Amino acid sequence: MREFFTVDQQRLSFLDFGGSGLPMLAFHGHYNEASVFAPLAQALAPRWRVIALDQRGHGESDRAQSYHRADYVADIAAFHRHLGLGPVAVLGHSLGGVNAYQYTARHAGQVTALIVEDIGAVVNADWSLTTRLPRNAQSRQALASALGSTAPYLECSFRQFDDGWGYSFDIDHTVLSHKALTGDHWSDWESVTCPTLLIRGTGSVVLAQDHAREMIARRAGQAQLAELPAGHVVHRDAPDQFAATVRTFLSQLSTA
Repeated sequence: MREFFTVDQQRLSFLDFGGSGLPMLAFHGHYNEASVFAPLAQALAPRWRVIALDQRGHGESDRAQSYHRADYVADIAAFHRHLGLGPVAVLGHSLGGVNAYQYTARHAGQVTALIVEDIGAVVNADWSLTTRLPRNAQSRQALASALGSTAPYLECSFRQFDDGWGYSFDIDHTVLSHKALTGDHWSDWESVTCPTLLIRGTGSVVLAQDHAREMIARRAGQAQLAELPAGHVVHRDAPDQFAATVRTFLSQLSTA
């Protein structure tokens, strides 16, 4: 079910996939939106109830004035308060992964478990793909054809406008968001105290194996690494293995 709430005069959208299970908040990466977590929500039900946010500038949420780190973290805090939930599990991919671990670090006690998908503690965001995207096309099929092999990763964001087909995100805003994501975030990563799972795609061009292993080493005894045969978008490339890995991690916590 899609719902909306307002924070600082900005309307944000989210999808509550429903059920009576334990709540998990989920945060997508650039070019995506809450709907990408539908397969995961189905796979984790009924034990878990996934609630996914369309982050600022994405999906059905409003465009924003800025896309700084503090803005994204404040949105998650407002989202969590709006839902009226106690401490929850949190999952994030790429942009959403940094947002998730920064929220967890800065709101101690609000997160019971953290799952980060294919993003590091030091990020050198590459927005070259963004600037190469076709801005619009006359049909959905034409847009998909223009994107080629990238289309399956962006199709959730396809939208029809008066002048043709484009995206639910704005290209120029996405560049701004990438620029704000770039930086050294070790202090936040190391400040997380809850059990953490880092998932890396073995073919990822975003998270190198050495960096992932250093992330685990710096959180000795609190974090574990899972590497799956996938690229950067692990939940899309290996959905069954991704869901099984998340489920196993969470079940270990519940029986500990």
